[in-house]
Amino acid sequence: MAAVLRKTQQIRSIFSKTPKNPIFVPFVKPSQNPQTPCSREPFSTKSSNFPEYEMPTVTWGAIQGRKEKLVSRVIICDYLKSIGIVPDELEEVELPSTVDVMRERVEFLQKIGLTIDDINEYPLMLGCSVRKNMIPVLGYLEKIGIPRARMGEFVKNYPQCLHASVVVELVPVVKFLRGLDVEKQDIGYVLMKYPELLGFKLEGTMSTSVAYLVSIGVNPRDIGPMITQYPYILGMRVGTMIKPLVDYLVSLGLPKKILARMFEKRAYILGYNLEETVRPNVDCLISFGIREETLASVIAQYPQILGVPLKAKLSSQQYFFGLKLKIDPDGFARVIERMPQIVSLNQNVIMKPVDFLLGRGIPAEDVAKMVVKCPQLLALQVGLMKNSYYYFKSEIGRPVKELVEFPEYLTYSLESRIKPRYQRLQSKGIRCSLAWFLNCSDQRFEERLKGEYIEAESSCPSFYMGGRLELPGSDVVSEEDEESDDEMLYRRTVAL
Repeated sequence: MAAVLRKTQQIRSIFSKTPKNPIFVPFVKPSQNPQTPCSREPFSTKSSNFPEYEMPTVTWGAIQGRKEKLVSRVIICDYLKSIGIVPDELEEVELPSTVDVMRERVEFLQKIGLTIDDINEYPLMLGCSVRKNMIPVLGYLEKIGIPRARMGEFVKNYPQCLHASVVVELVPVVKFLRGLDVEKQDIGYVLMKYPELLGFKLEGTMSTSVAYLVSIGVNPRDIGPMITQYPYILGMRVGTMIKPLVDYLVSLGLPKKILARMFEKRAYILGYNLEETVRPNVDCLISFGIREETLASVIAQYPQILGVPLKAKLSSQQYFFGLKLKIDPDGFARVIERMPQIVSLNQNVIMKPVDFLLGRGIPAEDVAKMVVKCPQLLALQVGLMKNSYYYFKSEIGRPVKELVEFPEYLTYSLESRIKPRYQRLQSKGIRCSLAWFLNCSDQRFEERLKGEYIEAESSCPSFYMGGRLELPGSDVVSEEDEESDDEMLYRRTVAL
């Protein structure tokens, strides 16, 4: 400023003297008195003889503008500090010209549900205009299904959305999700779970993860429901997250077709960390006596076993089985192989059917044998067991020894399978084992009655690598079926 003043004084001193050189005479205006020296028109911006005339004016104006902005910034920062907002991260952000505009932004953010602490987490949101940024973005988000009551929560989780262009950035992402068969009414739900999707590039991770899942056998029509259930799939890198997990599970004996069915029903399995969770859990199963050749069956029956805190659960259940059910570690391992959901089954639930069997006079060692052979007993409702047991005693009239040998009898429906089939046997005068008339499909039962089908009895669960999971007391469950018996059992009895 001092330099400018000195320059101005120099200029004024030049014009305080009468020029003696006649070269200045032609520049006198025609209407001006010839006797008046031309130095009396010193601030003309039209003269090219003294270009330095123009610079002080221009320079002064620029300095004055910067000064005003600096003063405004200081005032705004003081206001922000007074309400508890730390403005340090706003140094490179263009702030509004007045404190009133900034106050409007803060009050608007508070109105939608943000606190001062929330703003301090991401103060850059204060660089967004209420009318040009916030209102258009939040209006569009509400239109696609984000509830107004939860708008503050959404902005808190992903404040970067306030900088986005509705047309250029937000609309294409929503169209992409709709193109993957995410239902229109689910768009808001998906974005609430994973708001960062709004910042992804369509041709990047989102496209490649979907393409890879389809390549291993996931039905394209199931991609939408999978994303609705677990939208984080779209943010996973194929090379570092999805493919290594798939390759490892395939190495355990699970074919990709079975994995595809698992992912379709429980997409969150893709989020299990391979090195931190999946491998340690598989090693844990082996350390507890689960045979490597049965790992594929265990995982196929209960995929969640890859993600639970397995060591703690197995240790607790193994101790419980030894103390209460008199089942040794080897027997416990066979139980887990046949029904891995046991690791998450509540111990009070387990004891109810056990107490019922003990109350019927069945020795503890026989109950232990029944549980090892058919651990599904532990998830049955006692009322259903009671009806089947009394029918066995009163109508079928067999010794309890047969029930101990074929405990799966108690897992079948009394009204839809046991009674109708037993009555058919009675009408034909056929006497056979419990397994012979119960452990088969309706078609095979008819063939057996006609003597056209002979089959060795088997009560052990088996896993066919072609993709079929067969359990005792159930028909063959293929990958085309909507829900296996194990899954129904899990839904009824296990709540993780």
